[in-house]
Amino acid sequence: MKKITTLLVALTAVVSLYAQTPLKKVYDETINPLEQIDEAIKKAKAEGKYVVCQVGGNWCPWCLKFADFISNDSTITKIIDDNFVYIHVNYNPRKSLGDDALQNAKQLLERLGHPERFGFPVFVVLNENGTPIHTQDSVFLEEGKGYNREKCIRFFTNWTPAATSSKTKP
Repeated sequence: MKKITTLLVALTAVVSLYAQTPLKKVYDETINPLEQIDEAIKKAKAEGKYVVCQVGGNWCPWCLKFADFISNDSTITKIIDDNFVYIHVNYNPRKSLGDDALQNAKQLLERLGHPERFGFPVFVVLNENGTPIHTQDSVFLEEGKGYNREKCIRFFTNWTPAATSSKTKP
């Protein structure tokens, strides 16, 4: 009996050690993603910023990992806050959601230039007019089982309004 108790305690300790806190769900599945983008563009234009659409869903572990990663890095958070309206654009093409949801998913992908070809998450940078100016495949930001800080900083700083402005180019 003592061996069984010791084994159970050891197993519980191992499971607790490797158990992770579930990541926060950041995608609002109740809103129309096309309207979400329209609102973000209005806000970005008024603030002199661009929009970054992180396309994915709460079903995507890498999407949630990225959201957690950037929210815990003050340098990346500052770059984003200073230059972008950052939105989590829910993509869910499940037939069970009905024809309207399928039509919205199709329109969303068309509007963003079909970024799904890169997998999820995928990042689409929109200029102040809502035109896609860059699509970032997240695989180039990854490192091991997470994301590389320097690569993420490089991505965001290279696509700020100042970095892409013709006024700053020689």
